[in-house]
Amino acid sequence: MLAAAQWVSTTTGRITTCPYSWMQAVHWVGGSGLYAPSRNYGPKWGPTTVLIAQELSALTECRPGVEYLARKLKLSRRTVQYHLDMLREAGLLVYRTKGTRITGSIRQASVYERVIPVEFDEALGIRTVQRDETAPAYTRVPIGIAEEGRKLIGKLAKKAARKVRRSRRRTPVSGRSRCTPMQGGTSASSPAGTSTSPSETELASGSTSHPTQKKATRGPQKLNKVGRRFQLGQELVTNVPWLQKASPCRVSWVARDCADAGWTWREVQAAAEEHSPIDPADTRRPSGLLAHRLKGVHLLYAKPEARQQLVLAWQESTAQEHFRHSGYDAPAPHAAPDDVEVSEAQAAFGAAVRAVDASGSSHAASTSDQTGLMYAAVSIDLKALSPHEIGMHRAYAADDPTYVRSLLDTLSDTAVRQLLTSKLVDQALAALRLDTPTLAPAF
Repeated sequence: MLAAAQWVSTTTGRITTCPYSWMQAVHWVGGSGLYAPSRNYGPKWGPTTVLIAQELSALTECRPGVEYLARKLKLSRRTVQYHLDMLREAGLLVYRTKGTRITGSIRQASVYERVIPVEFDEALGIRTVQRDETAPAYTRVPIGIAEEGRKLIGKLAKKAARKVRRSRRRTPVSGRSRCTPMQGGTSASSPAGTSTSPSETELASGSTSHPTQKKATRGPQKLNKVGRRFQLGQELVTNVPWLQKASPCRVSWVARDCADAGWTWREVQAAAEEHSPIDPADTRRPSGLLAHRLKGVHLLYAKPEARQQLVLAWQESTAQEHFRHSGYDAPAPHAAPDDVEVSEAQAAFGAAVRAVDASGSSHAASTSDQTGLMYAAVSIDLKALSPHEIGMHRAYAADDPTYVRSLLDTLSDTAVRQLLTSKLVDQALAALRLDTPTLAPAF
């Protein structure tokens, strides 16, 4: 059947009323020899074709995915595609809607209709009728069969009722000749022309004292360390939105320490998005970002209880993040402030720095001085700060981890790390998690 006739609107066959009758047509096409493939390469019509048709007949909606069939039947994707093409060319499958294969979007599987070709009805003498004259021709239904076709339809019914299973691969037998059990030589002929009979003392006694061999009861195999790594990598790529474009093998290598420690994919996502959410559209190299976010977390959350608390805190923070940003319309994030506002903010920052210097020590400033310094840093450009002003911020961050948390609530994570360095920010966040009151200066 040509490609133009492989649609439900152009087919000459009729839509099957039940999967059982459709399998009869499948066996008839395979045994009649009328189908000739359009290609001279690839697999031929055989048990694998019937096996795939059997899976299609069991679907309520004939919408099979190539990945689903390949995984369930343990076949390659190309083999499944070849046999689906043969079923369409034989007139047994027609498109209702064709799937999409657009890169970067969700791929949709094709929706088929199981069709009985008109050649099958003519060969067996099946009479059909169109009950609704306004309906398309493919909606006609069978009402009887000729006497000469009853015997053949009975044979096809037995084949359709028999479940086809995938043949197990057998280990090939070695080409060398086998040894005989009675001390004979390994060759078919001997130089003497006769074989030597065994002695009476070497004959078996015939006793049946050997116990019955127990049957091996094997369950599902347990994954080893490498299998667990690949399993976690595949789960992360499947379930985490910003990792869907990454390679499962590379993600498995990045998260290998977490996999060895027994982490779940949800715990890995919570650890990666603990400080700030990740937008899939802004992620250019997901595996590199994951490696940066997971550095050392398997040591920080070594116990399962700590990981459970991490997941709970991450879920609550995610809900709050969506709540704060819902309906928020702001100007462009890179819009520069007015010169007057910059001047006022720099003046306020200078006043805050002078007040801290007047207090006698940069590490003993009051809470009000820290607050003024923080809000001055929010309003001005980070490039406009002097080394002395940056040192004041880092001194506050080293002494008081809550100061880092206040900046993170006001500024972006990137801006805070540029101002305080990533080392100070990570130390402050770790101290807040471990309830450590103070930190040692890191600069």
